Amino acid sequence: MKYTQEHEWLRAEGDIIVVGITEHATTQLGDIVFVELPETGTTVAKDDEVVVIESVKAASDIMAPIDGEIVEVNEALGDNPSLVNEDALGAGWFFKIKPSDPSQLDGYMDEAAYNSLIS
Repeated sequence: MKYTQEHEWLRAEGDIIVVGITEHATTQLGDIVFVELPETGTTVAKDDEVVVIESVKAASDIMAPIDGEIVEVNEALGDNPSLVNEDALGAGWFFKIKPSDPSQLDGYMDEAAYNSLIS
């Protein structure tokens, strides 16, 4: 897995990248009550706003960590946004993206570097 400065995680599944937020981010946000996901088939550029999260504390935007096409979204979050709090690194993922430039992943942190950032 790779991690961004904005507390997103990226996990490769073949040539697709799964994107979510870290447990640290969910702790900072508090209980998540709403998630607005992008449309499947949308082409995004790195740093485009793709997900809106509302929690009991604040609303936050999740930016695209890489260029590519959204190939799947986590429909379960529509009915149960608290999945992000319950299983941030598993069932609480937001979207899957087919990167147009996989080398963009090279600039992100590994787990050790991310743990250093949040400590």
